[in-house]
Amino acid sequence: MGSRVDTDEDSDNRGSMWDLDQKLDQPMDEEAGRLRNMYREKKSSALLLLRLAFQSLGVVYGDLGTSPLYVFYNTFPNGVKDEEDVIGALSLIIYSLTLVPLLKYVFVVLRANDNGQGGTFALYSLLCRHAKIKTIPNQHRTDEDLTTYSRSTFHEKSFAAKTKRWLEEQESAKRAILILVLVGTCMVIGDGILTPAISVLSAVGGIKVNQPRMSSGVVVLVAVVILVGFFSMQHYGTDRVSWLFAPIVLLWFLLIGGIGIFNIWKYGSGVLKAFSPVYIYRYFRRGGKEGWTSLGGIMLSITGTEALFADLAHFPVSAVQLAFTLVVFPCLLLAYSGQAAYLMNNLTHSQDAFYRSIPDRIYWPVFIVATLAAVVASQATITATFSIIKQALALGSFPRVKVVYTSKKFLGQIYVPDINWILMILCIAVTAGFENQNQIGNAYGTAVVIVMLVTTILMILIMILVWRCHWILVLVFTGLSLIVECTYFSSVLFKVDQGGWVPLAIAGAFLIIMSVWHYGTVKRYEFEMHSKVSMAWILGLGPSLGLVRVPGIGLVYTELASGVPHIFSHFITNLPAIHSVVVFVCVKYLPVYTVPEEERFLVKRIGPKNFHIFRCVARYGYKDLHKKDDDFEKKLFENLFTFVRLESMMEGCSDSDEYSLYGQKIEHPRDGLLHNNGSTVSSNMDLTMSSVDSIVPVRSPHHMNITVRSSGQTSSQTEVDEFEFLNTCRDAGVVHILGNTVVRARRESRFYKKIAVDYIYAFLRKICRENSVIFNVPHESLLNVGQIFYV
Repeated sequence: MGSRVDTDEDSDNRGSMWDLDQKLDQPMDEEAGRLRNMYREKKSSALLLLRLAFQSLGVVYGDLGTSPLYVFYNTFPNGVKDEEDVIGALSLIIYSLTLVPLLKYVFVVLRANDNGQGGTFALYSLLCRHAKIKTIPNQHRTDEDLTTYSRSTFHEKSFAAKTKRWLEEQESAKRAILILVLVGTCMVIGDGILTPAISVLSAVGGIKVNQPRMSSGVVVLVAVVILVGFFSMQHYGTDRVSWLFAPIVLLWFLLIGGIGIFNIWKYGSGVLKAFSPVYIYRYFRRGGKEGWTSLGGIMLSITGTEALFADLAHFPVSAVQLAFTLVVFPCLLLAYSGQAAYLMNNLTHSQDAFYRSIPDRIYWPVFIVATLAAVVASQATITATFSIIKQALALGSFPRVKVVYTSKKFLGQIYVPDINWILMILCIAVTAGFENQNQIGNAYGTAVVIVMLVTTILMILIMILVWRCHWILVLVFTGLSLIVECTYFSSVLFKVDQGGWVPLAIAGAFLIIMSVWHYGTVKRYEFEMHSKVSMAWILGLGPSLGLVRVPGIGLVYTELASGVPHIFSHFITNLPAIHSVVVFVCVKYLPVYTVPEEERFLVKRIGPKNFHIFRCVARYGYKDLHKKDDDFEKKLFENLFTFVRLESMMEGCSDSDEYSLYGQKIEHPRDGLLHNNGSTVSSNMDLTMSSVDSIVPVRSPHHMNITVRSSGQTSSQTEVDEFEFLNTCRDAGVVHILGNTVVRARRESRFYKKIAVDYIYAFLRKICRENSVIFNVPHESLLNVGQIFYV
């Protein structure tokens, strides 16, 4: 009855009134539109955040989520003596999950990411940018102009500035930080071996609960078969099946949370009094040394926490935080509480508490999901291991191994064949070699707690140098972290002889390999630095040696971003001829996660124009490790030609010689390094304008005679555009000149140095990939220049 039908006249009147209001209240409508757009953006960003949080479950939380499979078994391997022991253990689990993953990692450590990259090397790269602690000093001030090279400045008298100066002055402190990073890396590799072993074995162990007559050997055999299949499928990558990971892990969390609620309802809610920390005190008072050593099993409840930080790359911090607080944390608390409620009524079932607490109707579905979740958890750990090894390659701390990119969409998805098979062999050996899961759990706990201690120590420096926190906040974080982690560490020390030695042995072997390789890398760089020669000296040798220029372009690879490498002088001394165009190519890695393509190459000219000698510096971050790239040579020449064009354009300008195309003031293109986008950065590197009176004529493929006269003045019988000259030389052929440096220990060196250099480093050099393979150099265009130096 109260309805009203609009007529055309009403509509017209309303329309005209709306137009009038729109004209009169234009600012008001613009504000309303802006608010509507903001609301839509917030709504879409909220939905995107929820979607990313859902996807992060499959990548980040698989390892942490499968811990309920084996925690109570490793805490009480010999059964439970008293109900209150279960309450005390549950209380320790609750507060461990609260203090370490929730408070320390989710709300503090995740904020210490390097532009979204997490892990030990991300922390190290942040420290290297804020203090000069990198052991290979191949950085130049132009590198600090990168858009990804973000760092903060200090007040001269601040505690951060004093800490920075102390670190830079103390060589021992630099080495200690590097060793700490390498130890953390080795322990992550150990996690990559132990996580698949304990996760898959614990999941498959559910068969024995339903089929008690089945022997343990059959369970181990099934686990080994799954592991072999799992590692054999790694070369396919996870891109095709990764969309299944998040649903599997979400289903797993919902199942263990639901089962926990069911057990609390069925066996009583008295177990919830474990939220009182009083029961922790009672647990230790009653258990004594046995209660203290059981902490090694309790600590397995927080395994996978380091992977939470290491696998951060593909997700924003807020998405990872949201997934943990809304799904992971509550479901884990319910799962452990439900298992504890079951154990209080079945004290003898600690060895398989998880599977025995499952209702009979859903036993097999949960078993299938548990096995799949264990595989997903293993995949996340293996992926993190591959990533950290790739980062170690960029740091010069790992032998050159093949890195395969398994996805065109996600650069973080990689496969390292050599490491994959080593991990598989060691993982199978651990699974089949140990008598029970308890020993694997002891080994796993040792690796996890050492990685956490490494992260804590690096975080202290991050809080001082990067965040510039007040010393009280640093002290609180340090105190809480070290109290918890040192307590766990003291517990796992009691179990070194019960399986805890395994990650120490594995980490020790990898640490020796990485330390020796890094030592050799540093010494090779120092040798190049000390033995480099001036361009003026080489050009001065030209007439006396009868130095000739042959058609083509010679790419001389060197680790130096300045100076002329020793291999070049060694080459022309023994073979007095060089190509018409020479380009010194330096591929170096910076403590940044990535270098944008448009900022990757720096080009400069060395010497007068008619010498046709250039330097090209290709810069990479630890995320975009230089891989087998067919376009590398093409991109190098594109940047070289761009440099020549811009140089000639600026020489033709009469009033604006001192400005680049983008208005950045420069001295002259030949005095600096030119970016790909045309901006030139002034540099004091290698300005060697030779004053040599004469040099043998440069002959192009067309027999163009170009001579150098006094004071660098040039004249040519035929005026030729340099751009065309470079193209002609490129068509004549490109030769890649690489140094094949052999490192030897001096005769008077100590025996351990001789073993490290003459045997270990030499062996690693022999089995690792050659630089020619990494740079994708054709064999017919490769020229190796050998040299030996002693350290």
